[in-house]
Amino acid sequence: MLWPKAVKDRIKTGSDLEIVQTYPFRSACPSTVWCSLITDASEDLFFGGYTSYFLWTQVPELASTLRHKAANGCRIRFLLGDPTSEVTRSREEIEAVALTVSTRIRTTLEQLHALGEVDGLEARFSTPADAVNHVSLSVFRFDSDALVTPHLATVVGHDSPLLHLRRRDEGGMFSRFADHTEELWSRATPIG
Repeated sequence: MLWPKAVKDRIKTGSDLEIVQTYPFRSACPSTVWCSLITDASEDLFFGGYTSYFLWTQVPELASTLRHKAANGCRIRFLLGDPTSEVTRSREEIEAVALTVSTRIRTTLEQLHALGEVDGLEARFSTPADAVNHVSLSVFRFDSDALVTPHLATVVGHDSPLLHLRRRDEGGMFSRFADHTEELWSRATPIG
């Protein structure tokens, strides 16, 4: 009687099947996970972090990898917060750190600009109405995998938890986060 319960408590069933791994901090997720997810994706890369600045330091050769992916038909999208928005300024006051939210966004914009024109790569700012939802939840998608960070009230992204999800069925956790990002993307403003 005891063993079946112990086994059942250890085996994933139902909605938690899509959870590959959890991390108490985004920074606890090894850079090898980020690298392999980006490298293995062939159809769709969606970087839905409000700043996404850390990618350029955590993923070696990111610029050349993105160019190569795009050249091979992978769709690459960056959804960023507007560095001049009220939501960005408000978040900067909450975090109260030297590396401000607007600086982190500008770092990503600078890196994207340095890539030059890349067919298949798009970048947009979330709308002012969506920014409050975007700043509180980062979703990074790699074909059928996603890394999701729900941002805690007063801490920066690297100190918030992270979930690694893998799509199993429509309507699961992966799909719910994917639908959320697609909704934000559909209203977002192209970055010129």
